[in-house]
Amino acid sequence: MYLNVNGAQTYCYTGGKAFDATRPTVVFIHGVLNDHSVWILQSRYLANHGWNVLAIDLPGHCKSSGEAPATVEAAADFVAALLDAAHVKQAALVGHSWGSLIALEAAARMKDRVSHLVLVGTAYPMKVSPALIEASKNASMKAIEMINVFSRSTLAAPPSALGPGTWVFGTNTALNRRVLASNTEVNVFHRGFVACDTYAHGEQAAAAITCPVLFLLGTQDQMTPPRAAQTLIETARQAGQSVQVVRVPVGHHQMTEAPDETLAAIRDFLKT
Repeated sequence: MYLNVNGAQTYCYTGGKAFDATRPTVVFIHGVLNDHSVWILQSRYLANHGWNVLAIDLPGHCKSSGEAPATVEAAADFVAALLDAAHVKQAALVGHSWGSLIALEAAARMKDRVSHLVLVGTAYPMKVSPALIEASKNASMKAIEMINVFSRSTLAAPPSALGPGTWVFGTNTALNRRVLASNTEVNVFHRGFVACDTYAHGEQAAAAITCPVLFLLGTQDQMTPPRAAQTLIETARQAGQSVQVVRVPVGHHQMTEAPDETLAAIRDFLKT
């Protein structure tokens, strides 16, 4: 479905179910050069098991219009405006990579309006190699190849992700190219990487959240290694939050490389 958010049309995949604002809601937030489709298994399952699902295309990405966010903070403000547009009083936030920083910042700002926070493939600081930032601006196809090499620990997905034998490297490469081509005015690849690299409020945000948080990390993740999440984990714990950490033996795209484990972790956490 589409929602008018800040005067622009925002696409929200609902998992094939009609949206009902009276039910509990979960918002899925994608990372750089991705869209709502990276959450296909997790969003469809939850939509069929009692949850409203809003798996979004961020502004300026694919089916969503509007200005692509240039900072984590701007994207977090968008998430708050999204809940207003959907007339949702409280929601769980699930974010991957850049989306995890957006979810973290949004949860810190919205306080009790966020019931659960799931950070998938997260890190803080989420520094990006200068060479990769440069390539994302001036040699985007080369940079897309680089991130898919670094992000993947498998070539073919297990049976429940996309389909048996799906070439996940090629599938995600095609998705990255499609997302990049969807915005002819702004290089969302470069803009997203710069937003990750320059975000400087992670510790303050982790200390300010008021909801339980799940860290879902890939043990073979080269983009956001598990050790890079420790600052956020310890900060949230020291702030007295309920913190769970789940590690899966894959790379950066847990949603397709460990789909069942990722779904199970999110499902069980949302029950708490």
